[in-house]
Amino acid sequence: MDIVNVLQTPPIFFRLFFKLALSLFNSTINVNYKVAPEWRSQSSYDIDTRSGFFPPKPLEPLSAEYSIWEDALRDANGNLSLAEDESEEAIEKRAFGEQWRSNIVSLPVLDTTPLHDDLRRLQRAHMVLAWLVNFYVHSMPRAEGCPSIVPKTLAVPLVQISRQLGFAPVLTFADTVLWNWELVNPEQPLSIDNMRFLNLFSGTDDERNFYQTSARAELRGVEILRIIDDYNSLPNVSDLTSISKVGRDLNRLAGTIESIGEIIQSVRPLCDPHVFYWDIRPWFEGSDAKGPTEPGWIYEGVDASEPLDLSGPSAGQSSVMHALDIFLAVDHKLRERRYPTPSPENKRADLGFMERMRRYMPGKHQDYLKRLSATPCSVREVAQSIPALRDPYDSAVTALKRLRDNHIRIACLYVVTMSRSTPGARGGCPASAMIDRLHAARISGKGPVRGTGGNELSVLLKAGRDATRRAILKAN
Repeated sequence: MDIVNVLQTPPIFFRLFFKLALSLFNSTINVNYKVAPEWRSQSSYDIDTRSGFFPPKPLEPLSAEYSIWEDALRDANGNLSLAEDESEEAIEKRAFGEQWRSNIVSLPVLDTTPLHDDLRRLQRAHMVLAWLVNFYVHSMPRAEGCPSIVPKTLAVPLVQISRQLGFAPVLTFADTVLWNWELVNPEQPLSIDNMRFLNLFSGTDDERNFYQTSARAELRGVEILRIIDDYNSLPNVSDLTSISKVGRDLNRLAGTIESIGEIIQSVRPLCDPHVFYWDIRPWFEGSDAKGPTEPGWIYEGVDASEPLDLSGPSAGQSSVMHALDIFLAVDHKLRERRYPTPSPENKRADLGFMERMRRYMPGKHQDYLKRLSATPCSVREVAQSIPALRDPYDSAVTALKRLRDNHIRIACLYVVTMSRSTPGARGGCPASAMIDRLHAARISGKGPVRGTGGNELSVLLKAGRDATRRAILKAN
């Protein structure tokens, strides 16, 4: 008998062999995968496929009935100075500042109800009022130990609008970056080269470049949102096709994170650290920026028993970075047993910081993060169960850890070292000595260097970096 004629033709033979191999492969996979609730489109969370958390078009100025807010903000830009600024230029602006604040106090308390059915108008109103609040508070001289009183003409409508949007009644990352721009060429779509930032506290190119760097990172993060959406749209993650796609996407994710890290580093020649610390950063400070024992802000006309989130804008309010942490299952709250064991300094950090920062994100973006957190089988769990995905997953987490290393260096240069400088002096930053400098400051009684939201900066950033490192599978 001719043995060749007994065998199936090659295409059929190899198809059967492939099916058998796939069956054996799948039998070795132990993924506790559950069917996820329906994955709603990102557009339902006010996320655009091309611009991500940015609205696809600039927010239009408010209608005539609210023009007094728009006019007041336009007048403030470039014409107000920080209350503690004793420079000649600042002193020249003080008479205007007194008149401007007097005009703010005398404004009527406008009804915000007509805005409530229009998301974009609400966002514009929040941005305008939040900028007005910070212009008002930080340009107003204040006696030591006294709280800042935000007049009801700003406080009441801002709180009402914030309730509708579902987030903090104060200046946020969304107000300074996501909503604070117009198109250079209205005929062209949004891009980093086709956006111009509207409002500036200091009026400097450094401030404009600072916002532009943040925007560049956010727009690069749109790729992260696409990868997350693709993963959550998979009907099953344990078949060979899906495993292959997840591996490719994790490698792509690592590259995207690396590029965001490079963008963050690129801020150095564009924004002078001294200008940032002394001329820009003070405008960002929120009610608790000086620490829990210092008097904060009082919102006139708002029920004093109503708790208000009044920290300043922070990179910690970037929804893209929160989505990335959730997707990679980074454990900032130290709930999981992972290696290496958290250090005493890690444990001393504000473990609820990242969760609290979500309250400073627009409500729809918060809803997206909540939905993302409810994913029944995280990509980390899948990578733990499927050896082929462990290296791609670890590559993505390692890239995120490097990004946070770079962020610590930037924080050292722009905040820690500058906090030891004076308004008229400039100096360099040995980044590796940051922790020693902070420790020495605490021993000397100068106290910790805080972020604009009042958190001890070094401890907070190191804890975030170390939590990221503990997500790496090889270390666990």
